[in-house]
Amino acid sequence: MTDLARRFCGNPLFGPADVPPTRPGLTVIGVLNPGAFRFNDKTWLLLRIAEGVPAGSSVVSAPVLDPAAPEGMRLIEVRHNDPDLVSDDPRGFVWCGDSYLTTVSHLRLAWSDDGARFQLQPRPALEGNGELESYGIEDSRVTQIEGRFFLPYTAVSPYGFGIALASTSDWKTYTRHGMVFAPPNKDCVLFPEKVRGDYVALHRPVSEGLGGKYIWIARSPDLVHWGQHRCIVRPRRGTWDSERIGAGAPPLRVPDGWLEIYHGVDSTERYCLGALLLDADDPGRVLGRSAAPIMEPLAEYERHGFVGNVVFATGAMSDDDELTIYYGASDQYVCGARMSIREILAGLA
Repeated sequence: MTDLARRFCGNPLFGPADVPPTRPGLTVIGVLNPGAFRFNDKTWLLLRIAEGVPAGSSVVSAPVLDPAAPEGMRLIEVRHNDPDLVSDDPRGFVWCGDSYLTTVSHLRLAWSDDGARFQLQPRPALEGNGELESYGIEDSRVTQIEGRFFLPYTAVSPYGFGIALASTSDWKTYTRHGMVFAPPNKDCVLFPEKVRGDYVALHRPVSEGLGGKYIWIARSPDLVHWGQHRCIVRPRRGTWDSERIGAGAPPLRVPDGWLEIYHGVDSTERYCLGALLLDADDPGRVLGRSAAPIMEPLAEYERHGFVGNVVFATGAMSDDDELTIYYGASDQYVCGARMSIREILAGLA
């Protein structure tokens, strides 16, 4: 299968230069991984805005949210020649055995009349709050369930990456439901309706030693208390998704079941997109899976950025056969693309 994506001619839709930093001394490093939804006859994105200290400093810095500090944030600064520093990834470092991120992220809304040209709101919609979000909040997916919007997002702190949940009905006031999947966990998406009386989620716990980074399914009576966890998809050796996988956009109902766009990573750390077809009544049963990627990092803005060779879908909308996805490119940009649902399903094995 060849790359099926018809990229927006206006890509990237957002980049670091489009967003002013929220605090003095910070710069926007990336605008990425948006949730997507429709509200009041407009298309909306819930963007992740990643901020950090400008490059070129003699130290590596980690911004940490702290209500007692000036501007609500303090900086951990470590000189590059410190013997206790391990810094081999632009996204974070280890110092004296503790892990830090080089950016802190918040969530910001943007809206559009046509789904292609967006206006950014001037202030964050949600920021990290409390001890379990002191390194920020990231990568929210948005699902409307029974008239309310639910926002699972990655809550980051020294305790690790976990899944917290917020909800809203008006996008002005938010209810925080707390941590619903404890660390280490990422890539949570909610199904838009109950299945056999339960709410359903896909999530990606991280195993060390035994196991790996697989997609799991879980069920809940109330969207907060989750159980019946089961692994449903694993990486495939020697393929485009050989190293790790994770859910992407929230599942969409199609005639034959649930269509889930997911990401897969190979041995070269190249992120591509694929698709799963899940059974309508038993979404833990996989009916089909992309043999080859449906989208690869081919465009310049997907191959080169903060972390190159990345396409990472977190939002999707369907209109008859047309699937519109909104995705992060190279951990630096927000982009859009369209695909044919029939073409995606035809490539499943």
